[in-house]
Amino acid sequence: MNKPSLTSVSKGFRRALTIGAASAVALTLASSVYAADLRLKIAGTVPVDHEGTKMLKQIEKEIEAADVGLKVSVFPASQLGSGESLVEDTIRGNVDFVMAFIYSHKDPVLDIMSMPYLFTSWDDLENVMLNPDSEYNKIINERLENLGLKLFNHNPEGFVGVVANKKPDDYAGFGDKGMNIRVWSSAVVKDMAETLGYNTTTMAWGDMFPAMQSGIVDGTLCCTKQAAYTIFAKSNIGKYFVEYNAISEINSFYGSMKTWNKMNEEQRAVVKAAFDKASKQYFQFNKENDAKFKQKLVESGYEVLSFTPEQEQVLAERVREKVWPAMAEVVGQETIDRLKKDFK
Repeated sequence: MNKPSLTSVSKGFRRALTIGAASAVALTLASSVYAADLRLKIAGTVPVDHEGTKMLKQIEKEIEAADVGLKVSVFPASQLGSGESLVEDTIRGNVDFVMAFIYSHKDPVLDIMSMPYLFTSWDDLENVMLNPDSEYNKIINERLENLGLKLFNHNPEGFVGVVANKKPDDYAGFGDKGMNIRVWSSAVVKDMAETLGYNTTTMAWGDMFPAMQSGIVDGTLCCTKQAAYTIFAKSNIGKYFVEYNAISEINSFYGSMKTWNKMNEEQRAVVKAAFDKASKQYFQFNKENDAKFKQKLVESGYEVLSFTPEQEQVLAERVREKVWPAMAEVVGQETIDRLKKDFK
């Protein structure tokens, strides 16, 4: 057998290096094109004329203006599905980023986002909910990462109340309200509403409007004063708003880890900056305009049922006493203990 000459070996080696280098360049270019040609779908659940949708449009403009190879399409008003379905579609990567409430149907520990009377003031929201280092956010981050989701920011809009077609009996106490109201898919929210004296029906957001219009339910526990005005009052649905300050309305910015892993570092930085800026602006808007939307509700013909500080204290103490122990059985006492550290 003839041995190859040193010259032929050298030529072959150089040729192999050239092919290898070319392949590496090709792979790098392909990877760059892949990362630089992403079209992002951002979904929201609030109406088109809601301030939250304006924030999504701002995010769209800022991401595209950065010119890092990202194109954005915004789908507001539940066009891509309800809050529950968006969680699942984002896990799969069918939706890239979302501004919506994070429901707990995929992980019961996420029910801490509906924990009644955990937050009771705008200062609580700013100091704990918006603090990325709070135990509250550490817990939520841990649970979302297990699902394949990435949390960016929470966007507290205020505190939810009951939108109703009729005035509840004994609205400031714990007696039978003479009403059946819709609650979302949360055991703790159902327990809280029933502790307050309501009969409840668990129902998805999209089914709520026809149910109220047809009389299947008398009202819904769902919304801040802003949402009650923009979603219900402007659609001539409901007559009363019961101003409970028990649960914060949170539309969070979160995304699919599948999408996040496709993006390069420059793209990630642009997306995160856009979400951070919008979240800060949105919080200030909500804080400054909460009272204004209460007035808008009144001007639209709604009666707003409020509570004295003493009445609110009684409601909070009773609900904590009744609901928190049962909640610990679902989310774990360790989780409850971690949350309490944020309020020492």
